[in-house]
Amino acid sequence: MVDEAREKERPREAVFDASQHPADLAELLEEMNLDQARASLLSLPLSLGADTFAYLDPETQVGLAKVLTRGELAAIVTEMNGDDRADLFNRLTPKQQNALLPGLAQAEREDIRRLAAHEEGTAGAIMTSDYATLTVNLTVKDALGKLRREAPDKETIYRTYVLDADRRLIGSVRLQTLILASPKQKIAEVMERETRAVSVSDDQEEVAQAIAKYDVIALPVVDEDGRLVGIVTHDDAIDVLQAEATEDFQKAAMMTSMVENIGTASIKLLYRKRVYWLVLLVFGNLLSGAGLALYEETIAAYVVLVFFLPVLIASGGNAGSQSSTLTIRAMATGDVEMKDWGRMLLRELSVALALGLTMAFAVSAIGLFRGGLELAFVVAISMLIIVVAGSLVGMSMPFLLSRLGLDPATASGPLITSLADIMGVLVYFSIATAFLIG
Repeated sequence: MVDEAREKERPREAVFDASQHPADLAELLEEMNLDQARASLLSLPLSLGADTFAYLDPETQVGLAKVLTRGELAAIVTEMNGDDRADLFNRLTPKQQNALLPGLAQAEREDIRRLAAHEEGTAGAIMTSDYATLTVNLTVKDALGKLRREAPDKETIYRTYVLDADRRLIGSVRLQTLILASPKQKIAEVMERETRAVSVSDDQEEVAQAIAKYDVIALPVVDEDGRLVGIVTHDDAIDVLQAEATEDFQKAAMMTSMVENIGTASIKLLYRKRVYWLVLLVFGNLLSGAGLALYEETIAAYVVLVFFLPVLIASGGNAGSQSSTLTIRAMATGDVEMKDWGRMLLRELSVALALGLTMAFAVSAIGLFRGGLELAFVVAISMLIIVVAGSLVGMSMPFLLSRLGLDPATASGPLITSLADIMGVLVYFSIATAFLIG
């Protein structure tokens, strides 16, 4: 019993094993309070500590930056990769930034300023300056020796970039090619002159998609004059795609802007991000109520119509949400562009008609049982029109928002559902009034 009590009292650092992967160590740090996390982080070798720090959630990084001394933080930041350094720097408050910079060597200060200066969401904002370069006049033997010396400080050496005297990108060479080539051959003889590159101002999502499309470890980033200024690596591309997917999901849920970590976000923050659209949709949904008020006489004469109202408007919303989600994803992956709207509309119409007829047949049987042939016909034709309309609106809304310069992701979820509710009420009771009241 005494041993068990001692085991429970043992601090968290006791299970903090420096032989673990930095990602696993970061998970352990996330579970500690800041003081424990600081002590555990500082117990690691500096290089491992910097790698572990880079794996932490942004909120934890900022929290640790507050409890680390300037010297401790500067030592960790110095060992971090260039892009990770810049990301951390951008998350710090101006006061923390001003406190950190004097503790860094001039090279690191200039690197941070250069990388942090690029506009958020561009290739420049996610690139790293830790890349290897060669010149055309080097022999393969000299090139391998250079890479061997520089490898510990570079993100990758599997593809090295060849520059001219003005640092313009003129080609690249794979490590495999260098290993198999004759030691006396010149880099000019073995390099690939056609090298894909992206501009420093290119959208980060497009850069990440290019890395995935061409299945490369990294893409070089050049400025307007063709000079190499950095590289975007595959791990950063994965982070970008994950962040963009998260942002799209949150926008589809009608959140006003992205929340980096839902698990640690405060109640106040979540309320503020969600309340705006929900309040607007409350007033939008009042139109459904206004539609019901227009048909009070029809409802009073045929109360049984109310029985089918929920299933009809829900079916329109479900069909619209499906179409919208599929379209948004296709636009995000580049499978569909604005010019494809007409083709997509015709195809969606065919699919929606088939779906609507199937659902109309299913619901007509219930209508026949509840109110006879006339009611069954009204419910069936309403279902067909509502499903077709919902599908076409759901498919078209992302195109419309994109044309207006808005994010298509906001077309899903609550917005489509609200529009389908309004259309459903008007269509259903218009048809019911025409056929049942005359």
